[in-house]
Amino acid sequence: MKHILTVFIFTAFLISCNSSDKTKTTTQEASSTEATTESTSKDINKNLKPIETDEDLVATALMAAPEKSRLTSKVIGYNMAGVFVTLKEGDNEFIVLADDPTKDGFNAACYHKNLEPFMARGRALRAEGKSAEEIFAIREEEMKSGKLKITPGSTLHIYYGPNTMYDPETAAVDGAQLRYVTYIPWATSETIGIPEAPTAPNHPWLMNAGTHRAHIMLSPLPKDKG
Repeated sequence: MKHILTVFIFTAFLISCNSSDKTKTTTQEASSTEATTESTSKDINKNLKPIETDEDLVATALMAAPEKSRLTSKVIGYNMAGVFVTLKEGDNEFIVLADDPTKDGFNAACYHKNLEPFMARGRALRAEGKSAEEIFAIREEEMKSGKLKITPGSTLHIYYGPNTMYDPETAAVDGAQLRYVTYIPWATSETIGIPEAPTAPNHPWLMNAGTHRAHIMLSPLPKDKG
């Protein structure tokens, strides 16, 4: 009986040790995994830098343009000193508007050069202190009178996001994505067959229908949701 009791106690001791070792190993593995994840996260984040020079503004703005057109696209916008200038000369069909470094988040736009008179007029009115509603009304009347023109089908690509950190190797802005606009002045759902409100994510729809600023909107889903 004493022998059996001794065996029982020894077996229980072994089970206890194995359980303890397993718990210890599991804890160590979890800690190791967390450390690896944290290290990987730091490696990714250390590649990002803030937009803090005119060169940074140009590099990130060009992400709004089609890749094959970036080298020859003109870039305009506010420089780091707060002056509206030509940041980069270009000779193709695109004009790129750089992000305004004084505003939160990131927003750059690339548009066909045919849209420049329309865009420039908006900038001028904004500089005069006109509200968004006033600018809309003024350009509406100027479009009706023929003073301003938008070539139907002219495009606008908007590269936007909540962050202003970017990867200097790729010029990609952290969390930014593209949205596309095609201008068709005075269009309605009846004239072009596109709904005047979003019906589902990633689907085109017509905004400002029936006005000078009528345009087809297409907002692709973020890459991690597509």
